[in-house]
Amino acid sequence: MSTQNAQGRDAFIAAQDKVVADAEANAVSRQHAKNKMTARERLAMFFDDGVWHEIGQFIGGSVRSGKIGSAVAAGYGRVQGRMVAAYAQDFSVRGGTLGKVEGDKIIDLIELGIRMRIPIVGIQDSGGARIQEGVVALAQYGRIFKKTCEASGLVPQISIILGPCAGGAVYQPALTDFIIMTRENSHMFVTGPDVVAATTGEKVTLEQLGGAAIHNFQSGVAHHMADTEQEAIDYVRSLLDYLPSSCGAEPPRYDYAPNAEDEAAAASVADLVPASGRVPYDVRDVVRALVDHGEYVEIQELFAPNVTIGFACMDGCSIGVVANQPMNDAGTLDVDASEKAARFVRFCDAFGLPVVTLVDVPGYRPGTEQEQAGIIRRGAKVIVAYANATVPMVTVILRKAYGGAYIVMGSKSIGADLAYAWPDAQIAVMGAEGAASIMYRRELAAAKEAGDFDEVKARLVAAYEAETVNPDVSVRSGQLDAIIRPSDTRQVIIDSLHLLASKDQSAPHVKRHDNGPL
Repeated sequence: MSTQNAQGRDAFIAAQDKVVADAEANAVSRQHAKNKMTARERLAMFFDDGVWHEIGQFIGGSVRSGKIGSAVAAGYGRVQGRMVAAYAQDFSVRGGTLGKVEGDKIIDLIELGIRMRIPIVGIQDSGGARIQEGVVALAQYGRIFKKTCEASGLVPQISIILGPCAGGAVYQPALTDFIIMTRENSHMFVTGPDVVAATTGEKVTLEQLGGAAIHNFQSGVAHHMADTEQEAIDYVRSLLDYLPSSCGAEPPRYDYAPNAEDEAAAASVADLVPASGRVPYDVRDVVRALVDHGEYVEIQELFAPNVTIGFACMDGCSIGVVANQPMNDAGTLDVDASEKAARFVRFCDAFGLPVVTLVDVPGYRPGTEQEQAGIIRRGAKVIVAYANATVPMVTVILRKAYGGAYIVMGSKSIGADLAYAWPDAQIAVMGAEGAASIMYRRELAAAKEAGDFDEVKARLVAAYEAETVNPDVSVRSGQLDAIIRPSDTRQVIIDSLHLLASKDQSAPHVKRHDNGPL
């Protein structure tokens, strides 16, 4: 009897394996022809050593009928040794469309991530709602949106777009923390080219409407553009290295041994920053000189490049970095840079990651375009992010910090725990030349008539810089904790983070949430 039972079990497993193998063979023939991997190949590539455990495999199908069940594969496994829940839409099954079964599987997978307090990764490749199921399919999207919102801020959520993602379906990845797209094959749009042409008469291609370039360079919807599916998946694996499994878990810490290369880079960091505030430089070189092993995983590197954001480690501790980028628009703040920095700071705060801010900002970008785009409303998002953050925050002013932009870029007055500046840093309401032109209008007018305008202006600008712009005023007034040598910057930040490791991160008052500008 036991032998018969064993044989029956073996036969069932063999039949199950055959159904899966046949489904995968069908998927391979369909997907590889489009230069795309199958859903299960993508998941195997994502998890450590290709090992993962599929759940709900035959929901909607059966072994006896020889049907795999649905257009989504879901499961769990380890990524860099830590548990992660993930699902991948299967375009080889009914175009990857979402119906009741697919919706239930995705919702159950998200619920698993919430219960187990582990990150959730979704791989999108779908034709959208299944027309044949009508409002039932649409209702499933609503349930997915609600469950994604429930997980938001509780566990990290990452979306990888490896095919079409259209209509209402785009809002599910939009609700997650990070979106990664591939240069080819991935598209996101609310209404497709045919609908756009029929309603507006505008002729657009898939790429022009919702390709990876559009969402990485212009809209800011995506956070990274990969050349291949392999690169997209590898980027997500690297990203997860820096993130805690949930808001209740400690940020990742890694064994770090000081080495000569890191010490040399940190000692020579001043050489990377030109003395003149008008000379551009790549602040990412400064970041790499300060962090462990020079490793910096940048987020949204193609969008609003006047600010850079990303993850790194300092003395083995995972941190978030925000820095002005003088290589682009002199590092000014505009509507896009403000929203980019604000959401990143809010993410770091949600998951307990310390924020290190490197400041070199001449102000907000001036002009009617920015005012009409809502720089007042959208720029205020940075204030909300920093002012409400309770994680450790350390700020270093590298070269200049003027006006309102100085305030919002993690100044001590808005919430930084510790703030420092390099000796030559300029901190003021505005640049010396602009201030001198306003303060000494009469003297300059007289000098112009006398023919020695340039000499008088240079003297007045130098006097203003000496009296007002240097960091000494900020130290005396308590707006800075210290003026530090550039070569000491890395160690000062590390020591500051060690001090702040025991910071009480509980909110100072109880409320549901703030109502700041979104």
